[in-house]
Amino acid sequence: MINTPKIYKMRVAFTVDGLWDHKRIFAALRNMVLRSGLPFEPAKVNKNWPRLAYGPALGYGQYSLQEYADIYLSAPVKQQDVLTALQRAAVNGVNVLRVQRVPYALPSVSNLAEVQRYSAEGDFSVYRPACPLEEFCKGKHVNVTLTAANGMKMTQDLKPFILSVSQPAPDKAELLLQRQGDKTAKPEYVLAAWLGVEAPAEAEFTLERLKIIRQALYWRDAAGELHAI
Repeated sequence: MINTPKIYKMRVAFTVDGLWDHKRIFAALRNMVLRSGLPFEPAKVNKNWPRLAYGPALGYGQYSLQEYADIYLSAPVKQQDVLTALQRAAVNGVNVLRVQRVPYALPSVSNLAEVQRYSAEGDFSVYRPACPLEEFCKGKHVNVTLTAANGMKMTQDLKPFILSVSQPAPDKAELLLQRQGDKTAKPEYVLAAWLGVEAPAEAEFTLERLKIIRQALYWRDAAGELHAI
């Protein structure tokens, strides 16, 4: 009989100061685990690196209120001890908030997060939208025009991804976007559709004068109710 080594999965919630891309965040997490002295499960790509599952990754130019990563350990360690070790090993700009042990079989946050809530802050008036955001998204279609590298233009309907939108203040919009299969919609694309801005199909894209913040992630139960992760 073969004894399979037991793996312990620790879910870490953290924040980053300012604007970081997903590669920088992943590298920071890897270095933190290496510096922490925690008994990590090796990554398949490199046995000298810890096995990590970070995500869902932030989009280009996006900020967030909280990020998540799963760290896999090869030996049991108390939650508080993991939290303390990671906080001590944290690189500048990364703030570890809490650690929770979760069942190994539990899906990663990337797979759990079916819905994402975003806010957009800035001066929308410079784009001169033809109607309020809520009114625009009530239409049968929410079409954004995407331009390919060869100049060809295409239209993508984002309506299936939109659960709700609101504009609580002239300089703030809120969007609740859901996953469709393995596809997600960029909040920048929804806003671009409303503001009449064409977006590149392949390249990274941001909207000038607007700050996009991912506020929260949610999983959906069998009854369709949403729960914050």
